[in-house]
Amino acid sequence: MTLLAVDDITVSYGRLTALRGVTLKIAEGEVLFVTGPNGAGKSTLLSAIAGVVPPRSGTITIDGTDVTAATPEAIARRGFSLVPEGRNVFGALTIEENLKVGTGMRADRKKIAGDLASVYEEFPMLAARRHTPAGMLSGGQQQMLVIGRALMAAPRIMAIDEPSLGLAPKIIDQVYEILLRLRHQRKLTLLIVEQSSTRAMMTGGRMILIRGGRIVLQGEAAEMVRDERLRQAYFGFGDH
Repeated sequence: MTLLAVDDITVSYGRLTALRGVTLKIAEGEVLFVTGPNGAGKSTLLSAIAGVVPPRSGTITIDGTDVTAATPEAIARRGFSLVPEGRNVFGALTIEENLKVGTGMRADRKKIAGDLASVYEEFPMLAARRHTPAGMLSGGQQQMLVIGRALMAAPRIMAIDEPSLGLAPKIIDQVYEILLRLRHQRKLTLLIVEQSSTRAMMTGGRMILIRGGRIVLQGEAAEMVRDERLRQAYFGFGDH
């Protein structure tokens, strides 16, 4: 079943067109990687789905409901949760206060305490330091925190922008282990912007490559990484 559908969206910032006629579908429980060079439009795609940047044209639907013109809060209530690039923790707030920020749009307030306990069970480090200011955490710990915060919104789709950015390989392994475990346990659908096509291959799932605001290549991640066309599309070889 298609959970998220993006149909022919174009997004502009003034005179700059960041996305041009992008179309994709994500099935419930699927993992979809988005890769491409810097400035390709990857983060803009996530922002458009999240309602942060309105498309100039095209439509976005979640579970069959048109959310193209919806507010970020309304889209979050539909089950879409975004983990932005750069982690963006509230450094002066404690870990627990950061986690509770993720519950702001929830209607089922009675389940929040149970979900907080579940996040602490998944991330024991957060539980042990729950009263510590988030600004004192390492980069890897902050990544765990923002994933936990996104979980507190009780999402069906979690979009993560560059989860590997600035992290050591061992920490990246831990982040992906957690994401895949959560996908299995919570039946999460994952939409991941990832510069490393090798990481996508190791994780599995589908992958699309965006360049110049357009999808120029797509397929199974493991097959695409071995395809010379990926390198050609990524760097623009063969353009005419």
